Amino acid sequence: MRRLLVLLLIILCVSCADRRYYQVTGYAQGGTYSIKYRGASVGPERVQFLADSLLREIDFTLSGYNKNSLLSKLNRGDSIVLTPMFAEVYRLSYEMWKLSDGAFDAASGPLFDIWGFGFTKGEMPSDELVAQTLASCGTARLIGPDEVDELVRDEARITGRNLLADPFVATAPRDDKVVLNFNAIAQGYSCDLVYNMLKGLGVTDMLVDIGEIRCCGLNPSGKGWSIGIDNPVDGNNQPGADVRQVWSSDGGDYGVVTSGNYRKFYIRDGRKYSHTIDPRNGYPVQHNLLSATVIAPTAAEADALATWFMVIGYEAAEEYLATRPDLQAFLISDN
Repeated sequence: MRRLLVLLLIILCVSCADRRYYQVTGYAQGGTYSIKYRGASVGPERVQFLADSLLREIDFTLSGYNKNSLLSKLNRGDSIVLTPMFAEVYRLSYEMWKLSDGAFDAASGPLFDIWGFGFTKGEMPSDELVAQTLASCGTARLIGPDEVDELVRDEARITGRNLLADPFVATAPRDDKVVLNFNAIAQGYSCDLVYNMLKGLGVTDMLVDIGEIRCCGLNPSGKGWSIGIDNPVDGNNQPGADVRQVWSSDGGDYGVVTSGNYRKFYIRDGRKYSHTIDPRNGYPVQHNLLSATVIAPTAAEADALATWFMVIGYEAAEEYLATRPDLQAFLISDN
């Protein structure tokens, strides 16, 4: 009986510890991250270590600002060894490119560069330069519709086709048409990877914030997580300082991402040029949608959808949302 009581006390103590909320914070992807959670089978120091390690791996795989990342090496023509992570993000980007009819395009990075919003700095390109750049980039140049079903290697080069066919392609020279930029999906994808890692540790309630958000379960007050949606006005550069709306979860599993044109832009001759470039024509968008917040099953999908909506504008985004009852969204326009 005494042994049984001791065992019950141990179980109760472990259960109590598991119900406590913890928070770990750190630096990643040019900013900070915050993870609030409970239920992990390991202590917060271990959670911090695992999160930092995973985020470093993501940085050395997908970052266009880290000159030693796989993405940077591929884009400058170095030989690389592909990884499953790189191939998965390419696949997700390719699927969104198909869904969006080209309005989302991870292979349009050079367009962002010439407008000053990419990995290199340009500003106010000529129409001729826009046309030249548009003609030399894009997912359509990497993989044709007849190649999707074949999924075979092409002279052992890293092409869009190879990335879909074989995530373990050995070291190979890149196809000179491959120039990729995963900025519109990488942060959301990062949230998903950290979320999956925590799930594997037994976490039941969490909010992962790496600029984008993935959440599930309840907050310390026993309610669904509440997330503020910033007011999309020029000059609102501090997240959470000026909130337009608050979204509250029902305890389910969601990715929450906002994309907008109110923080990254410049003005020339009285005209605003935003960082949202339409990869179909090569120019910054000029519609009245100021921000798009998407709540989706994963943060990667929410990230890509929010970017796509900012390209196509309010009406087209509403039309697509009508076909997806599993999505929620806040679309804020200037009227």
